[in-house]
Amino acid sequence: MALIVLMFVTGFVTYLVSREISYTQNYRTAIPTLPRFEPVLSTDVIETQAPAATTPDRPTPLPLPSQILEITPTLVPWNGTERVTILLMGLDYRDWANEVGPSRSDTMILLTMDPVAKTAGVLSIPRDLWAAIPGVGHAKINTAHAYGGPGLSVQTVELVIGVPIHYYAVVDFDAFIRFIDELGGVKLDIPERIKIDPLGDDNTRYLQPGVQVLPGELALAYARNRSQGDGDFARARRQQQVIMGIRDRILDLELLPMLISKAPTLYTELAAGIKTNMQLDEVLRLAAVAAQVPRENIRQGVIDINYVAFGWSPNNLSILVPYPDRIRVLRDEIFDTSGSLSPLAVGDPLDLLAQEGTSIAVWNGSDDPGLTLRTANYLRAQGATVVETRELDELYANTTLVDHVGRPYTMQYLTSLFDVDTRHIQFNYEYGNAVDVVVVLGDDWAATNNLP
Repeated sequence: MALIVLMFVTGFVTYLVSREISYTQNYRTAIPTLPRFEPVLSTDVIETQAPAATTPDRPTPLPLPSQILEITPTLVPWNGTERVTILLMGLDYRDWANEVGPSRSDTMILLTMDPVAKTAGVLSIPRDLWAAIPGVGHAKINTAHAYGGPGLSVQTVELVIGVPIHYYAVVDFDAFIRFIDELGGVKLDIPERIKIDPLGDDNTRYLQPGVQVLPGELALAYARNRSQGDGDFARARRQQQVIMGIRDRILDLELLPMLISKAPTLYTELAAGIKTNMQLDEVLRLAAVAAQVPRENIRQGVIDINYVAFGWSPNNLSILVPYPDRIRVLRDEIFDTSGSLSPLAVGDPLDLLAQEGTSIAVWNGSDDPGLTLRTANYLRAQGATVVETRELDELYANTTLVDHVGRPYTMQYLTSLFDVDTRHIQFNYEYGNAVDVVVVLGDDWAATNNLP
């Protein structure tokens, strides 16, 4: 089970792309708001070609605020019986090497385990995913760590994926290499000849296809490669291959008892290379449960080209524009969430809307002054929770929907009711917003609706 990764300090085996971490560096909270970009979901309006002047793929220093402070997330401790989820991160090596300031997260992996059903899941999140970062605005998801440390990363991923996160861990190169070497290496089946670059200068080499045992240094280089295949997506799959290889190594060689006996020593030795909110006793408790999850009960997934579209940010950065509903479906497949509110659920649209309990604001952007009340009353009669109405000074030709927290069934119902084109649907995930979904009524609704 990939959740063997959860066991030891949530990170002895997790991070595949970071560098020695000095957490004396600070993180931002008081930051300038980044340019807001509301990506649409129809491919005909997403730019697929680079603008004339694009920003090269190199580290870009983030603007330094007048005050910087690390964010500490308020996370709910695991109770030992419910599903547990951990966000694993590593930092962008280029930020360290080029000394461009607080580090971005180069990789994000969500690990989840259901101790009752004995199932587990691994979900990789691409670093270029365009996301709403609380207190910042829209930016690449990997910048959340630079702006607010692991706490802000946790908040951002919770909004994007729509699951609570209990723990986080950031693990560095040295801790990863040290743990792999403690296992005597990791056995991997390399599918094709691949170029790898171990740490240091002039160390480039090639791995040949076939089953082989790699020491920590080479396993790290294999997991970090992003120049072969489909870039970051292929790298994410290799990272998961290494995670599963570590799991197999531990169980096949029956190394778990040895590792548990050495856990206090290893914890002390590797603590400098790991930042986590998990205590050793919690790690060992997870280890006992994780060892019971059979491999066939582990589901793996990568948010890849099937769940995003390529696009460009307002400042000409290459980004991945998410398809939120598709990502939620992938989440439910990986996390094995069989509840009625899964995007995979079927049923009457109004029943699903009511179960989501979405708070809705109805704003009037049409020239019909009575449209707000009529529409709000109609929605309430259908079982929707309308908590706010507002008359706007600006006129809208088209009705627009804004989803702040991720409400797929509410959005499906409203999209159908108001016949909203995907170009007028915005996913603006934000923490602490007063309402979940905003409906901005346009002249198109005023001209076509038959509400009393």
